[in-house]
Amino acid sequence: MWVLRRASIHLKNRGLSSGITRVCCVKGEIARCYSENYNAGIVEPQGKLLDELVYSARFYNTSSSSRPHTEVRTFSSHAGAKSSGEQDDDLEDAFSEIETPINVVKAAASGDEIDDESTSESELSEGEGVADDMQNELETLGNETNVGEQRLRTGATSAMTTAILSAPALPVSKVLDKWVEEGNEVTQAEVSLAMLSLRKRRLFVKALQLSEWVESTKNFEFLENNYASRIDLIAKVRGLYKAEDYIQKIPESFRGEIAYRTLLANCVSANNVKKSEEVFDKMKKLFPISCFSCNQLLLLYKRLDRKKIADVLLLMEKENIKPTLFTYQILIDVKGQANDINGMEQIVETMKSEGLEPNTQIQASLARHYAAAGLKDKAEAILKEMEGDNIIKNRWACHLLLRIYASLGRDDEVGRIWKACESNPRVQDCIAAIEAWGQLKRIEDAEAVFDKMVKNLKKPSSKHFSVLLNVYADHKMLAKGKDLMKRMVESGGTAGPATWDALVKLYVRAGEVEKADFILEKAIKQQKKRPLFSSYSAILDQYAKRGDIHSAEKIFRKMRQAGYVSRIRPYQSLLHAYINAKTPAYGFVERMKGDNLIPNKTVAGLLAQVGAFRKSPVAELLD
Repeated sequence: MWVLRRASIHLKNRGLSSGITRVCCVKGEIARCYSENYNAGIVEPQGKLLDELVYSARFYNTSSSSRPHTEVRTFSSHAGAKSSGEQDDDLEDAFSEIETPINVVKAAASGDEIDDESTSESELSEGEGVADDMQNELETLGNETNVGEQRLRTGATSAMTTAILSAPALPVSKVLDKWVEEGNEVTQAEVSLAMLSLRKRRLFVKALQLSEWVESTKNFEFLENNYASRIDLIAKVRGLYKAEDYIQKIPESFRGEIAYRTLLANCVSANNVKKSEEVFDKMKKLFPISCFSCNQLLLLYKRLDRKKIADVLLLMEKENIKPTLFTYQILIDVKGQANDINGMEQIVETMKSEGLEPNTQIQASLARHYAAAGLKDKAEAILKEMEGDNIIKNRWACHLLLRIYASLGRDDEVGRIWKACESNPRVQDCIAAIEAWGQLKRIEDAEAVFDKMVKNLKKPSSKHFSVLLNVYADHKMLAKGKDLMKRMVESGGTAGPATWDALVKLYVRAGEVEKADFILEKAIKQQKKRPLFSSYSAILDQYAKRGDIHSAEKIFRKMRQAGYVSRIRPYQSLLHAYINAKTPAYGFVERMKGDNLIPNKTVAGLLAQVGAFRKSPVAELLD
């Protein structure tokens, strides 16, 4: 238990209740690990953890990420010089390759889930998205997920799932009414396995219909975890506010922490800071604060507002909440992304002193950050530890090893690991190998792995094509990218946000930002889905580099309309547009304040540059 006392730092309210913002505490072990290498000039702070996270400029503007399809990037290109008529024709040709096939329209009409690449938008480090989503899924859904996982491990199949998937055009209720008439029994275990199977396929609409049917037919009594599952599905299919409304309809005896933490996890997954903080504050009033809830905020702030991490850690110390392995995983990643290797290692030592050993995700994170910092020996030592004595027995680590060895430039190790997988590769191994060979500029090897993967899949989806498409984009191979898109359409694949992101990058990298802009706009109109943040950013950065203020402002406005507000990164790009156009940006600070943003050191420097273009009132009158 951490000892408490009043510290010398007075923290300003940052959107959480006073329970977080006015906590005072002594520097604990985790705080000490988080703080050794910072000196921000604050008057004798007691908790150096707070010095680092609250005051250090490193955390005010950190955007490092190693995952290529989610990271914000800056590109260098210039549009072609064709006439407007020719260009419009080319744009139509370019986008016609990803028109929505008729079968997708039918699937949408049936109410089924059609987006096979529902990538959560956020600037995550490689491997975070899937791992964090699974962490939320397991912790929030509890027994339902555990029962399904246990049966899957034993090789069990779900007759209920088979029935649902065999009639994709029919509502689940009709399918299961007939299924029951045929003499099948509806049990908690069968429903749990079916629910997990549908979730793994991202058929959330079907899963929600299944949940509604089970409750309406009263085949068995709903438990707390069944209600939590419904909340999770409503949030995914109908939105956070509908999920919040549903909580009030749950019997009061089941309206407990699991229900609210499921809602909180979905708010965090949606990167909705305001709603996440509202739900967290409500939970504080209703229940004792759990480490799960604190971890959710840490995860959110890691992505969007790292200076608030200190507030959560203060609260954890005040409430004597012991960090879990997932807590350390988040903090280690924050340290690594800030390139604070000493601090990262100190966190690991503290974690071990608490009796916790690094899991696979933490080991992979450490190796990635060592590689990014140029500490190859340390990175390779961890990779060898992950691999163990027999890579065949430790196949689960292959996809992680492939990517990290590629970041180290180790063609030989990538080849060795892939050879161990090649005879019977899993999809995630193939995806990792494609990315690895692409990073090593061995395009033919990436293409060979892709062909092998597609051959083994019954129906490859757009997310599988997007992996190779990103490789082509990274190497400015526009013609190959267009051919790949034609191949995807011919195979019945459909484009979603991740595919759009790869296409945007493909055209931007090829120097055709107008085409990228057009493709994204048309895709949004066709499917009414929200593009990834990085798709907008790639286009905005390019317009900014060219000093095209009109186009940059247009993209900036679309980002805000899509819900990407309260982020400082787009403002930085927009300022670059004004600087490159040598034009003053009047009222810029006021615009930022409207989104509750305060200029950081980088933005302040950009504002100073753009301020030099201001003219005197007399000069403006003469103009």
